[in-house]
Amino acid sequence: CVTLDVQAACRDTTVTQELLKEGFHRDLLVKVELGEDAGGCAVAARMRLPPGIYVDPYELATLQQHNLTKAVLIPDVIDLEAPEYLARDLLVLLFLEPDARCSRCFRAAVPVHARYHRPAEGTQGALVVLESPEVLLCCCHGHLSAECWEPAEVDTPCSSDSAGPCQWHSTKHRPAYEEAMLRVPVGLREHSSLVCALTLLTTGLCSGLILAAACKYGHFS
Repeated sequence: CVTLDVQAACRDTTVTQELLKEGFHRDLLVKVELGEDAGGCAVAARMRLPPGIYVDPYELATLQQHNLTKAVLIPDVIDLEAPEYLARDLLVLLFLEPDARCSRCFRAAVPVHARYHRPAEGTQGALVVLESPEVLLCCCHGHLSAECWEPAEVDTPCSSDSAGPCQWHSTKHRPAYEEAMLRVPVGLREHSSLVCALTLLTTGLCSGLILAAACKYGHFS
């Protein structure tokens, strides 16, 4: 688990990111503790995912049907098979749910998947850097402190179930944060000749076995 703590400059809004599970398929858990009461406000985390990691829109749609996760992907069409060096950044707006254990706390999780990277020399892992998410508030029936929050340019409704416009606000002061690192296994470039030779040998052997079986047991008119 990778933990990232961010302390905002205004009223101590705290953001925590945790990467759960192991391997290429993880869960990104985001927890926010606001510095002020946000009763009646929608809370979201805007995250920019680098090309090395992505959210599966089909998996996300299934989770949203069961009311397990609410999020908006930009763009909403993603090439799931593209390697890291052919992919691009992905913007995720993750809607957070109130935490019953804390009146000013919100949390949500979204599944993320690492992409395949180019083989490298002398290392078996590539680093994917996850920056701290931006905390956004949409208060349809409340008022935010002008000293701490300012209108944000986010063309997204207040929830994933709503189509109406919404005015989101973000913190005026950019919080100091540390970057979270995800290490993705990669192949060794010096092994490329061996891998190609073994792949060619295996392909030829399997093709020969299939051809032999077809000649022995096949019926040709």
